Amino acid sequence: MRLFFYMNHITDKMDARGVASLTDEELVTLLVEDEQMAHALLTTCGSLAGVAREERARLRMIGGLGQQRARRLMAAVELGRRVAASEGEEPQPVIRTSDDVVRLVRPAMEGLKYEECRALYLTSSNRVIEQQRISQGGVQGTIVDHRLIIKRALELLATKLVLVHNHPSGAAEPSEADRRLTRRLKEAAALFDIQLVDHLIVAREGDFSFKREGLL
Repeated sequence: MRLFFYMNHITDKMDARGVASLTDEELVTLLVEDEQMAHALLTTCGSLAGVAREERARLRMIGGLGQQRARRLMAAVELGRRVAASEGEEPQPVIRTSDDVVRLVRPAMEGLKYEECRALYLTSSNRVIEQQRISQGGVQGTIVDHRLIIKRALELLATKLVLVHNHPSGAAEPSEADRRLTRRLKEAAALFDIQLVDHLIVAREGDFSFKREGLL
């Protein structure tokens, strides 16, 4: 009975003041239909972002959530990611700073459990022609062939490109392999009059820009 009245309170609040007025716990309660489970999820995971990063196998065990509610929650998380990603893709944006790149790719990359590398191909006026996944790997790294990146740039007649990859570990500090890849890609691109504008690393703890740090 208490849950019934609490759910009514949440829906009345949403109808009167809009969905943005709901707290994180109220939003999760609407999805899982259980106030105690919502509280347990946010307490265990630390935040909504923490809930989004959890694997379903572990998620269903928290607070007795179960398979069905876990699936519903993961579907809601994925819907949010896709909406955020689609807003960044249409129309194709103009890249002016490293922050523009981070805003474009973070929704799709920050929650990944594995390392992924993407290339953004740009016109001379910095408008994105295409965003392409170059490679996927494990937790520790992924193999990137700089020749394939240049080949696609030539096919698109791109004059500039930005490389982006994530660090699932949470730290954005570049490895020696990241530095070597950046040097090789810059040199290879220059042979075809293509500019490597930046190489960005996106992680939960922030982001790292080779350009911003004077490494390009």
